[in-house]
Amino acid sequence: RFFGSCRINIAQGQNLATDNVTVIEGETATISCRVRNNDDSVIQLLNPNRQTIYFKDVRPLKDSRFQLVNFSDNELRVSLSNVSLSDEGRYVCQLYTDPPQEAYADITVLVPPGSPIIESREDVVSEGNETELTCTAIGGKPAAYIRWMKGEEELTGETTVEETYDRMFTVTSRVRFSVTKEDDGMPVDCIIDHPAVKDLLAQRHLEVLYKPEVKIVVTYPEGLTREGDNLDLTCIAEGKPHPHQINWLRVDEDVPPHAVVTGSDLYIENLNKSYNGTYRCVASNAVGEAYVDYILYVHDAPTTIPTPTTNPVNTQDSRAGEGAPQKIDHAVIGGVVAVVMFAILCALIVLGRYFARHKGTYFTHEAKGADDAADADTAIINAEGGHNNTDEKKEYYI
Repeated sequence: RFFGSCRINIAQGQNLATDNVTVIEGETATISCRVRNNDDSVIQLLNPNRQTIYFKDVRPLKDSRFQLVNFSDNELRVSLSNVSLSDEGRYVCQLYTDPPQEAYADITVLVPPGSPIIESREDVVSEGNETELTCTAIGGKPAAYIRWMKGEEELTGETTVEETYDRMFTVTSRVRFSVTKEDDGMPVDCIIDHPAVKDLLAQRHLEVLYKPEVKIVVTYPEGLTREGDNLDLTCIAEGKPHPHQINWLRVDEDVPPHAVVTGSDLYIENLNKSYNGTYRCVASNAVGEAYVDYILYVHDAPTTIPTPTTNPVNTQDSRAGEGAPQKIDHAVIGGVVAVVMFAILCALIVLGRYFARHKGTYFTHEAKGADDAADADTAIINAEGGHNNTDEKKEYYI
């Protein structure tokens, strides 16, 4: 594999041309001497020391790495295999004319650097501190370019380049940065950019120590804490290294005498308002300590007693707060109102029936036709006879 140059070298008169060649060490370079309108003039190829490699199609130089690829009146093409750094230089295409013409092909040899070596100032670093990493690429040509990546973040390093006696280069890059607990296990890559090689990198994972992260979980109760309840708290702490000690304390006061501390758990039974306060869980490791607080406020016990039932009692419903008594009061008020309305309605019905029975119009036998009769017998006769012109006599009783 070789890399063609973007520049074409053409001899004066435009009769002879060649190309610069870039090749990786160990691979094959090809030199082409081309002639335009050749008039049977002889073409030859010389090395940087002006030694003849090929004269027409004959190889005077005893170096079998040079091989004839093509020879014609218009071209002399020669390959050079297993190129080494010593083969670098200016090769001459020569055309025997009067005067002679020459064109020059520069061969540039690329040497890939060795595998990069990444080192750390310390194997383990605590959060908040600074760490330093060093990456070295040895023996490249040209000098390599080193980039740093921490996860998806690109870092800026300080680079030094040293040229060795054999025209090779050693490149060293250093990067410094502060670490956090989120950097624990983070990969840091030293990436080598070089024209002779791809995907060359070294990687190191950070190991970061950090103080504990603490949280408190309320195991019981699920709702409000009330007088007479039990309280069960669990302290969860994670750190690197793992916390070696977890303690419970009550801020500014003593922990209740019958409180039970078992490892990371705090248990207090039969709560009352004297237990109100701030309870703190403290966890520590080699890096430091951290704590988290739980504020206890004991509420009054429920003012109503639930109706006994054969079904299991739902703890969360029984501790739902002061809403339940309000529902019972509304039911009682509604019942009282219904009874009063029913009593009033019954009273109205009774009174109505009473007035209907004792109020009305009726006629006595004596009254019918009495105004036209001379005596009582006549009045009775007239009443029985049904005189229509008699006036009605009305009597009312209340």
